[in-house]
Amino acid sequence: MPALICGSLAFDTITTFPGRFAEQILPDQMHILNVSFLVPTLRREWGGCAGNIAYSLQALGGQPVVMAALGVDGGEYLARIESWGADTSLIWRDGELHTAQCHITTDRDNNQITAFHPGAMSHAHKIAVPPRSQRQDLAIGIVAPDGRDAMWQHAHQMAAANIPFVFDPGQQLPQFDGAQHREILGLATWVALNDYEARMLSERTGESIEAMSRRGNVQGVVVTLAAEGCEVWVRGTRTHVPGVKAEGVVDPTGCGDAFRAGMLYGLERGWTLARSVALGNRIGAIKIASRGPQNHDLDGVLRDA
Repeated sequence: MPALICGSLAFDTITTFPGRFAEQILPDQMHILNVSFLVPTLRREWGGCAGNIAYSLQALGGQPVVMAALGVDGGEYLARIESWGADTSLIWRDGELHTAQCHITTDRDNNQITAFHPGAMSHAHKIAVPPRSQRQDLAIGIVAPDGRDAMWQHAHQMAAANIPFVFDPGQQLPQFDGAQHREILGLATWVALNDYEARMLSERTGESIEAMSRRGNVQGVVVTLAAEGCEVWVRGTRTHVPGVKAEGVVDPTGCGDAFRAGMLYGLERGWTLARSVALGNRIGAIKIASRGPQNHDLDGVLRDA
C-alpha cells in the first residue's frame, strides 16, 4: 500500500574538498572564522529528503506518495518523479520561488559542510495531508525534514487521519523547542534519529531515548550509528542492529534517506522494526558506494531481506 512521504525536494550542488576541514579550521580562531575551500569537482544532483526517500522506496517496489513543494524551476524534477511511477498528486508548485537548493562540501574524511536555501519549501505547509475520506489507501507515512510549519502541521494531520508515521526531524530538529518536540512525540508511531540528533532531542525534551520508546503511542525509536549500524529501542529495550560493510565509501549524501526508505518498506509490510532497519542498513551501504543521493541500483537487494 502507498506510503506518504512528507519532506523536501531540492537540487543538490555537491563538491569535494580533497583535504580535511579540521586542518583548515583553527579552534582558537572561531570568533573570526574566514575559510575558503578549493573544490576541484562539482556536480548537480536531484535531492531533498522526500525525493531521496521516494527514489529508494520506489526502487524497492514500494508505492511512495510524494508530498512536497517545488518552485518555478521544478518542472524537470516533477517529470523525473513521475517517470518512476510515483504518485505526484500532492506535490505543490510555487509560482514565484525557486526550488530548494542545497550546497554540500565533503572532505576526505566524509565530514560535510552544508548551506541550504529553502525556497519553495518554506511554503510546504500550504499542502495538507488528505483525510481518510479522500485517501483510505495510505498505510504509513514519514515526516522528514521540510519547512518548519509544514512538519508541525503534517505531523498533526497524519495523526488526525490515523496514518502511523515516522518522525524524522533531521536538520530541522533545532527549529522546535522542547514542548513542541514532546507534542510531536505524542503523535508519532516511530522516531528516527542519528546519534547526534538523539542527544539533542533528549536535551531539548528532558527525556532519554529509553523513556521516549516507552511512550504509549511510540512503537520504536531508531538511532543510526553510521557504519556501526543502529540502535533500536522498543518499550525501553535496546537492540543493536549491526551495520553492513559498504563496497566503497564514495559519497555519504542521502544515506540517511536511503536507510529510511528501507525502514518504511519493512514497516509497511508488517516486519519487525529490527528487520526493517536491517534492510535500511543494507540500502544505506549500497547508497554510500554511489555518487549522489538518487543514482544507486537496488535490483536484487530484497532476495535475502
